[in-house]
Amino acid sequence: MSNHHVPPTALSRRVFLQHGVMLASMASTIPAFIERSAMGMLATQGASGPGVAEDRVLVVVQLSGGNDGLNTVVPFGSADYYNARPTLAIGGPGTVRDATGQALLLDRDQGLGLHPNLTGLKELYDSGRAAVIQGTGYPNPNRSHFTSMDIWHTARVDGKGTGWVGRYFDCTCNGTPVPEGAVAIGGQAPLAMMGEVQKPIAFESAELFRWLGKELHDGLDAPYEAINRAGPLEGIEQDTQMNFLMRTALDAQVSSDRIRSAVAKQPLVTYPQSSLGNQLRTIAAMIRGGMRTRVYYASISGFDTHGGQIGTHANLMRQFGDAILAFQNDLKAQGNDGRVLTMCFSEFGRRVRQNASNGTDHGTAAPMFLLGSAVRSGILGAHPSLTDLDQGDLKYTVDFRSIYAGVLEDWLKAPAAKILGAEIRKAQLLTSG
Repeated sequence: MSNHHVPPTALSRRVFLQHGVMLASMASTIPAFIERSAMGMLATQGASGPGVAEDRVLVVVQLSGGNDGLNTVVPFGSADYYNARPTLAIGGPGTVRDATGQALLLDRDQGLGLHPNLTGLKELYDSGRAAVIQGTGYPNPNRSHFTSMDIWHTARVDGKGTGWVGRYFDCTCNGTPVPEGAVAIGGQAPLAMMGEVQKPIAFESAELFRWLGKELHDGLDAPYEAINRAGPLEGIEQDTQMNFLMRTALDAQVSSDRIRSAVAKQPLVTYPQSSLGNQLRTIAAMIRGGMRTRVYYASISGFDTHGGQIGTHANLMRQFGDAILAFQNDLKAQGNDGRVLTMCFSEFGRRVRQNASNGTDHGTAAPMFLLGSAVRSGILGAHPSLTDLDQGDLKYTVDFRSIYAGVLEDWLKAPAAKILGAEIRKAQLLTSG
């Protein structure tokens, strides 16, 4: 029998998965998403818990590979820094070091500056839109990329369980439909955004997030169009899994159109032609387009600089600084800078002493950055000692979970202790709640 005449009641879960919302980036997450949460989400779709900051957005930028914090926030006032890095150390302001250049001054009294290529971050810092949080880490640090990243993503020292952002949505949003909840720009959604109920959308470009029902099978397009025109299909009860699936399909179709429409518009500023620049341009376009998404995730990789670090790290610093400056300026031009907070982190820093390959090996503590007009701008936290070390590595001075707690409590208005699973003293990150 031709599928053009398939009755509505014959549209099984199997058919939906095969021919419904075939988003390239969701292929691996749809089954678990349906199995775990279909009925629960149907009852509460779109509802938000009390205290949820509907108008606020969090953007997370991940620096993957272990960013060298000592050459990012440069302790140029320390002789120990130069003794440990005879060829990699960056000179202080006004100091000539041909290979690495001169740091951009942050605070002369503390002897701290930024990598010479972080001119974008320096501009944000000087305009009161950036906070530099020194020495972030966690107890008993793990120097494995995968394990340490899991710890950051889960906000648990064992690295087990669901993601901290995913738990935020599970706790406060009662199954907010994707992509209204969380969006990751990239081929795969990070663990940080995976909850028991909430599953994020991940796509590399707006064109890859699109409605494919009609393209894959003309016969199955009609039922979805029927929902669009007339509500629930005849013969499918309101409070059923099938109704939930069909409604989810429609949500995805509408969101797909909205995302592509938003991204198609020219941004209000010029972005650098880089992977991170393109990701942040897409996020800014979605914010400008009125998407109700509360958390976005972007990433830049390449920070595992075991050898030949000078050129590689300098290029990454340029990409990072230029992209975040363009993003913040775009938000300001939109009038959205007051409702967007951007948080940047890496899974660990690098060792204090350079290696024999003119690079640095896996370390521990590293700086984080918070960006936006609502942040307490300046240098937060104490720089780790360069002599009191843990097996040659920095000892953290700020537990990264205190940053999460501050973001959850004061920005997203969510119960940090419930989400993080522990009473973590929150960091004071914002000018006001």
